[in-house]
Amino acid sequence: MSLTTSKDLPLGTKAPSFELVDVVRNNRYSLNKLKGEKGTIIMFICNHCPFVKHVQEEIVRLANDYRILGFGFIAISSNDIEKYPEDQPAMMWKVAQKYNYTFPYLFDATQQVAKDYQAVCTPDFFVFDEELKLVYHGQLDDSRPKNGIPVTGRSIRETLDAILNNRKIPEEQKPSIGCNIKWKEE
Repeated sequence: MSLTTSKDLPLGTKAPSFELVDVVRNNRYSLNKLKGEKGTIIMFICNHCPFVKHVQEEIVRLANDYRILGFGFIAISSNDIEKYPEDQPAMMWKVAQKYNYTFPYLFDATQQVAKDYQAVCTPDFFVFDEELKLVYHGQLDDSRPKNGIPVTGRSIRETLDAILNNRKIPEEQKPSIGCNIKWKEE
């Protein structure tokens, strides 16, 4: 595991479009099909990373709390499954079932979507407004494995609440910290 901090993607960046397979429903979905009316949260996650495992239950709570308010949630795994077989689609399906994901869990086999979003770690969170413009990129909250801070989803929740209430998005956006995305050798 290599501890990695998310890259800085300029706010206002338009969400790159994509079409990927959802391992839970075995359907191909585009960003336009999955986007939310109020905004869209794209989460780069995987199955094996201890940082993702640490926040998995809160990701599900967050999606359940805000999906009904008009937000779309999309999880994407981009890891090299040859070197990390626990991240292959069959295992993604098992994790989605175990945690009762109510959002699509997409497999980025070519890793192009991760590159398009400049995602470098798991978990890595991107919040886009109703026009698919980036308004937040960073951590879920201040909790990390073994740091004793409860997992609350505070950073993302504050952003989504600001969108819902037409308030200014919090200026402080701390980068996400986690495992590096496992890139294929080129």
